[in-house]
Amino acid sequence: MGSENLFKPVLSSWLEQDGPQSDVVISSRVRLARNFKDWNFSGAGVELFARVREEFGTRDGFSFLAMGDLSVLERGMLVERHLISPEMMRRQDFGAVMVSDDERASVMFNEEDHIRIQCMAPGLQLEQVLNEAFVLDDELEINMPYAFDKRLGYLTTCVTNVGTGLRASVMVHLPGLVATKQLQKTVEAIRRYGFVVRGMYGEGSRPASNIFQISNQVTLGKTELEIVQDLSDVMEQVIMQERVCRTKLKQTFHIAMEDRIFRAYGVLKHSRIFAQKEAADAISDLRLGIQMGYVEHIPSQKVNELILFSQPAFLRRFAQRDMNELEEKVIRAAAIREILDTY
Repeated sequence: MGSENLFKPVLSSWLEQDGPQSDVVISSRVRLARNFKDWNFSGAGVELFARVREEFGTRDGFSFLAMGDLSVLERGMLVERHLISPEMMRRQDFGAVMVSDDERASVMFNEEDHIRIQCMAPGLQLEQVLNEAFVLDDELEINMPYAFDKRLGYLTTCVTNVGTGLRASVMVHLPGLVATKQLQKTVEAIRRYGFVVRGMYGEGSRPASNIFQISNQVTLGKTELEIVQDLSDVMEQVIMQERVCRTKLKQTFHIAMEDRIFRAYGVLKHSRIFAQKEAADAISDLRLGIQMGYVEHIPSQKVNELILFSQPAFLRRFAQRDMNELEEKVIRAAAIREILDTY
């Protein structure tokens, strides 16, 4: 898959697969923040952009995309695919991203740091994506050495990233904890272990579809492997708690749960107007129904399509035009109906 598919309503190939613990964990991601030795951490935009384009612009298996060459719509689609950050979307002058053909890996240039390497995989696979990121990290450093201090570790623009420069995160679906009002207790426990809970697009974003992002805060004083192992251990506890809550809901409120899930399915399949939050809530219920065995004829990967293709930028690509608020709701409903047409 080349860059031509990044801007089409096509699901990333890695999201078409289920990974370990995928009933709760949608995806795992690691991000490595790096800066190049002998380059200013800020103010090197023009020169650094030219250098990285020369070094990495024709790398096999990757597409190199300059933010200035992309429309607002295309940059928005990359954000919705989680291939660039919302901050990178605004870096029109000197920002760029390098995306692997399977979209599991991307490298942002000239975001907050000189480079941000990220690798993703379905389910709970933090050690796997960490190893993939290390391989890419080592290859990128061959021609452009990193800024590194023997005592502090990797030097970054923000002091909270100094050390490993690692941000490990998992995207999780927690409707059971939300419905049984156990979420806040779980979030507080997660924070005590040094991790943070955010919305699905990371810092500054709000939770939607009962989907949350859990990531580390500490980057100094631990190795990369220790950080991902600690997060994996915490996630095993969260997964167990979510499954217990789902079982309780099914045993105690079986008919009510079945009704809620099939109402959501009916609304998704037949609605003509859909606001984003309303669609997100219904999609969350459908995912829950699939994972709890109420809905057996829809593959779980279809829910990933529903989430991605009901986002604003993808809807505009789907419609091939700009839309007002009502038109966006109408197109969202049409896109959802099309995805569920054979189900």
